[in-house]
Amino acid sequence: MKKFLILILLVSLFFVSACTNGKKRSLEAFYKDAKIESIDKVVIQDGSTGASKPITKQEQINDLVSLIKDIQFTPQDNQEKRVGWRYGITLLDSEKEFKFTLGEFDNTYYDSNPDIYPIIDNYYKQLEILKGF
Repeated sequence: MKKFLILILLVSLFFVSACTNGKKRSLEAFYKDAKIESIDKVVIQDGSTGASKPITKQEQINDLVSLIKDIQFTPQDNQEKRVGWRYGITLLDSEKEFKFTLGEFDNTYYDSNPDIYPIIDNYYKQLEILKGF
């Protein structure tokens, strides 16, 4: 009976881990994999208007990165192609760039935890107020 319970527990654990794919990753892990070590420019593009706002002041860059770098991204079950996006972000160092939208990295769709949209939306709107972006 003990062996049967242990077997059921192991099989259940396998199914739970298989469903999550074990691919939850932070935003920082994504851009570090792209060899972005020192971010010296960020560009946020509004997907509804096409307007872009570059951020080159290091203090503002550090502020934004500290807000979003630890957000966890989990692959969505539904990977069907989608149209449109809310915000696109480009992180640049002196030689490389890493581009993504709020829910897509390298043609894979993700959910973020916590939701990245309100953070980026609020930051983007504050840039309008600061006028020194």
